Amino acid sequence: MSKAYLTLACGDVFEGEFIGAACSDAVVGELVFSTAMVGYLETLTDPSYFGQVVMQTFPLIGNYGVISEDAASERCYCKAYIVRELCQDPSNFRCEGDLDTFLKEKGITGICGVDTRAITRILRKKGTMNCAIAAAPVDPETLKAYRVEGGVAAATSAEVSVVGEGDVSVALMDYGTKKSSIEQLTARGCRVTLYPAGTAAEDVIAAGHDGIMLSDGPGDPTDNGGMIAEIAKLMAAGKPVFGVGLGHQMMALSQGAGCVKLPFGHHGASQPVVVAGSSRVYITSQNHNFAVDGSTLPEGAKVTYYNANDKSCEGAEYANGAFGVQFTPDTNDGPQNSGFLFDRFVTMMKEGK
Repeated sequence: MSKAYLTLACGDVFEGEFIGAACSDAVVGELVFSTAMVGYLETLTDPSYFGQVVMQTFPLIGNYGVISEDAASERCYCKAYIVRELCQDPSNFRCEGDLDTFLKEKGITGICGVDTRAITRILRKKGTMNCAIAAAPVDPETLKAYRVEGGVAAATSAEVSVVGEGDVSVALMDYGTKKSSIEQLTARGCRVTLYPAGTAAEDVIAAGHDGIMLSDGPGDPTDNGGMIAEIAKLMAAGKPVFGVGLGHQMMALSQGAGCVKLPFGHHGASQPVVVAGSSRVYITSQNHNFAVDGSTLPEGAKVTYYNANDKSCEGAEYANGAFGVQFTPDTNDGPQNSGFLFDRFVTMMKEGK
């Protein structure tokens, strides 16, 4: 391994060693930390991490190798990867190879051997910031202009496709969906039609689906004005609508609500979410830097879940019955206790048929 440097936009520099794909120029991205102990493959292949440099807070990564079945999608979306220690000799009966080789194959540059705890403390104190990984420290002033853009366009499907043969028809608007969302729906007897993000609402409505799901995806929701306008039309069509992550945020924006950027976001597992009006807590997996501003929801809408740590909105329900959640209800890299949301969505569609 050759020497590498991680430069933060605030001026801090950390020395480590390159892992993954070789790079001749500095790799610049928005630095976020993930708290998950496991699920690093799901993290690397999650479209929501588009344009970001992902740092794992757990000190040892790669110990069970690469398991292709666990991937969230077909490709890697993050800009770069940071770990404290990279395991080069994984051991698991499902292991298909080591993580360093996987990173090389996917073209993802990374750095290991840095103090990830110290870096996490900086982010928690100063907030999310840009960074660079390079063979030498870079001028931090050159990093501040970087912005994650074009994530949905990069993550959405290229054409309409159909998965499953169930008797409940779902339109899945693909803003960067994970394959687990499709699997959750097909397991419940749904026929899923996957639509590219730019599809006109009129085309989706004309197809006569029983319900509409708005997928998760990357980036700032306010960048997607055209898609938000189409979601407003879908919301007015009278069909059950279920939004997740970015889909939930754009749903809120389509109804006149606002979104805010969190200081350092919610990334990883063990994120506590409280059911509004109760003491019930779900432990969830999440990946987002933005959140719906619950105080701006329109008349007839309400916050249904909130984050136990910072009280930010984690879910909303609208007067027409449409609902959305910020956390991931279909995750393979954390607690799997929120499948009831898919049950609710499917029940709504069946009752409306």
